[in-house]
Amino acid sequence: MNGRESGEVRLEARHKPSGENSRFSGEGLAFGEYLRRTAEMLRRAHVRLGTAELEKAVAGNAPFELHPVGEACRGKGKPYRRGVLLTHGLTDSPYFMRYLAGFFRENGFRVMTILLPGHGTQPGDLLGVAWREWAKAVAYGADRLAEEADEIYLAGFSAGGALSVYQSLHDDRVRGLFLFSPALEITPRAAWANLHRLYSWLMPTAKWVGIRPDKSLYKYESLPKNAVAQMHALTKKLNSLLRKHEVSFPVFAAASQDDATANTPATLAFMAQARHPSSRLVLYTTDTGKFPPGIPAEKLELVNSVLPEQKILSSAHTAIVLPPDDPHYGAAGDYSNFIHYYPGDMEKYEACNNNHGEILQGEVSEVNLRAGALRRLMYNPNFAALKISMKRFIDNLP
Repeated sequence: MNGRESGEVRLEARHKPSGENSRFSGEGLAFGEYLRRTAEMLRRAHVRLGTAELEKAVAGNAPFELHPVGEACRGKGKPYRRGVLLTHGLTDSPYFMRYLAGFFRENGFRVMTILLPGHGTQPGDLLGVAWREWAKAVAYGADRLAEEADEIYLAGFSAGGALSVYQSLHDDRVRGLFLFSPALEITPRAAWANLHRLYSWLMPTAKWVGIRPDKSLYKYESLPKNAVAQMHALTKKLNSLLRKHEVSFPVFAAASQDDATANTPATLAFMAQARHPSSRLVLYTTDTGKFPPGIPAEKLELVNSVLPEQKILSSAHTAIVLPPDDPHYGAAGDYSNFIHYYPGDMEKYEACNNNHGEILQGEVSEVNLRAGALRRLMYNPNFAALKISMKRFIDNLP
């Protein structure tokens, strides 16, 4: 993206709407045509921005599909027995779902991913988006998937997890959920995020929670207040529905006890209500001797998230769905997340970006920040074990 220099906080071209990515426009399209049109839209947007790594940006942000192979994956009434729709998180892109997608394909699932409106182009496209446009994208994906698979499953990361639960509550075709750092509840302060509209015509920067360099090709660092307000509205609606509906199908969830973005107690409460005997929760924690209440031990897997030899203090909201060898966000990747220092502590921000050798990793918590210079963990050092847990869950599906 343009304007990658760190320094003063100022609005740039990427902080304005592109004019074509605030609403879902795929209704009625075959999935292949949806993929083609979305890739074209991404290309137009990144050409206008002057994105240096154009092809990488388009490929990483674009939704995609995978087909399983072998007779075992064949369906009875449709081409495939099982299908899964993968939905990324807020400010993220389908890039974050690529390793999960590969896992599902290897395990016989027809895989589809979608791009949520406002994402993949420029942060300004989140200024006017509404959460129901995100829900339309998920509903569209579920419809296309149901055309090809006897059994459909939904998988979501962060906001994608919340949207997947929302879709499942009024879609009888859904046979199960896979949730990763699900944002089922966020801070109540988010309800006031759009109060800026009273005065932001005088001060455009007031529309933003944070205006940042946006160094990553596949994730926004800048965050508009509207995006936070839309997440609050989504989770408020979702939780009102959950009070009236029982989740009777199998649910697999993976979350960090130290999550600083989503409310982990809300995930624990949701999993405590997931009554199906096949449901499972993988919980990354700094205290494997402390079992959360309400979840039977046979449904719970506690994973130690402290890895001193790797300078990892804890897991994080962002550290679930990507493996250590990811070339962009992994242990030796070309991107490091230090935006919690920007712009308040530019000296530390610059030092961290220029010297990764002694940097600690983990969630952005007060405890971890006091321990020293901190990089927010973007990958899961236990990703291989997570796949084993998911495989065990799939093998026990009804």
